[in-house]
Amino acid sequence: MTSASGTERWFGLGYSTAEDPGTAGAEAVAAALQGRQAVLLLVFCGIEYDCHPLLDAVCAGAGRDVAIAGCSTDGQVAGPGPYQGPGGALVIAFGGAGFSVRTSVARQACTRQREAGLTAAGCMDGITAAHRVCLLLADGGMSEQHELVRGAYAALGAGTPLVGGCAADEMSRGRPYQFHGDEHGAEVLTDAVVGIGLGSDAPFGIGIAHGWRTSDEPMVVTDSSGGHLRELDGEPAFDVYMRRLGRAQGLVPDPEVFDSLVLTWPLGLSRRSGEDIRLVHRGDPATGSLSCHCDIPQGALAWVMESDPESLVLGAKDSVAQAVAGLGGADPIGLLVFDCGARRALLGDETLEQEHTAMAAVAGDVPFGGFYTFGEIARTHGARGLHHLTVVTLAIG
Repeated sequence: MTSASGTERWFGLGYSTAEDPGTAGAEAVAAALQGRQAVLLLVFCGIEYDCHPLLDAVCAGAGRDVAIAGCSTDGQVAGPGPYQGPGGALVIAFGGAGFSVRTSVARQACTRQREAGLTAAGCMDGITAAHRVCLLLADGGMSEQHELVRGAYAALGAGTPLVGGCAADEMSRGRPYQFHGDEHGAEVLTDAVVGIGLGSDAPFGIGIAHGWRTSDEPMVVTDSSGGHLRELDGEPAFDVYMRRLGRAQGLVPDPEVFDSLVLTWPLGLSRRSGEDIRLVHRGDPATGSLSCHCDIPQGALAWVMESDPESLVLGAKDSVAQAVAGLGGADPIGLLVFDCGARRALLGDETLEQEHTAMAAVAGDVPFGGFYTFGEIARTHGARGLHHLTVVTLAIG
């Protein structure tokens, strides 16, 4: 376990758009540290970079006794300051008094999701600070992503919140990467979950918001298992969904049209705090089924959801505001943001700049950073905690 003491707590952020991966890693880690000693470095970058020289440069500039973790992304979130677009390499550093950090890795995670969650949650062993949170960085190609969260919940119980995101590959249909190591070297992994146990003498706050709203009457999930939805209101789910979108029953759009439809009209599940979003990944007209990477419980109420750019931007702002409010009046030193890659594709650069400005309006001069994900993790109560088309924020007090 690494811990920090003796200096004021701090949260640093370094961002580079250099094309050379070694240069990008060196610039980002130097800007994040500014000569200080960190206990944790989080590294996020797009798959256009060769991750090995980038990580070598980060390790070379990391200092001593520092844990390093991260993943490939669908783009970076970095502020305050002007919006710079989603590209580049980002390093986020934690340091100063009161932090304690442990890390763990679950390998071959995509075929044993719940066991991987149990293993990754081992990062919390030995974290005894007054305030604790488990960060999870998972392979975004994992199906049944909710089983990962259930495994971590089974290991940790209700007393430890979970946050994080699923690594992305910028829609390249390749395999996203996960990073794990220390100043001596960092592995580039696939099919893995990296767990980061973070303890602190000061509080954490978590925000979860999306900006979507129901568009029609509710439906009852009458036949489902995991993320496989077979029936809505006793009829084939694919037919009901297409009918709700105004498409003739049995009319199957081409794949590009279907992808656009599901991005614009996701499903929402009834929860105590509002609707939880499910992005449809596949539709099979032959069997009448729909598939998602997250669970759709049988018996749940579901809606087709709708939104608009202004509402999605307000959702991001609300997520940051919730996280800051969760500190109970304490001032944040930094914010971790996990934003959905599908939201990035839906909003486009102009509206992403508006989203950045909205988050910065809440954060003020406080640095905030993170990445666009293939699934957002946030559990504050209950065993469920995998989200889509949502913004999750962790405020560090």
